[in-house]
Amino acid sequence: MDIALIVIGVVLMLVGLAGCVLPFLPGPPLAFLGLLIQQLNTNPPFSAKFLWIMGGITVAITVLDYFVPIYGAKKFGGGKWGMWGCTIGLLVGLWFGPIGIIAGPFVGAFIGELLANNNSKQAFKSALGSFVGFLFGTLLKLVVCLVMAWYLGVFVYQFIVR
Repeated sequence: MDIALIVIGVVLMLVGLAGCVLPFLPGPPLAFLGLLIQQLNTNPPFSAKFLWIMGGITVAITVLDYFVPIYGAKKFGGGKWGMWGCTIGLLVGLWFGPIGIIAGPFVGAFIGELLANNNSKQAFKSALGSFVGFLFGTLLKLVVCLVMAWYLGVFVYQFIVR
């Protein structure tokens, strides 16, 4: 049973890492679930304090993920159209690999701001803000998921060595 739980945890962790860049997957919550499931093992690897801390960080990062791009767009003078464009651009960019994931949000926010009747200079500035916010949010999620992956990896290594 322990091996099945480890496999499920590793799969959830990998999907969680993918969810750091894919907008339709909640990356940090899935990665946290991968840690949480390990508590069902014969010898639970994590303390309650550790799980509460990681759970709090997961909630905070998940909430921040919605506000960081908005803050970036607002800080650079953008609005709702830019945010919607950023999201749609990311979804379209997924079809074009890593370059699309990076360029899609920027292009989408730029088009969104142009549709909102902004001039091209203001649209570019707003798109840049949305893009910076998106990258910062993605980086935060990735760091948190990599920390969780590290702890899961240490547990899996110790399990194998036993």
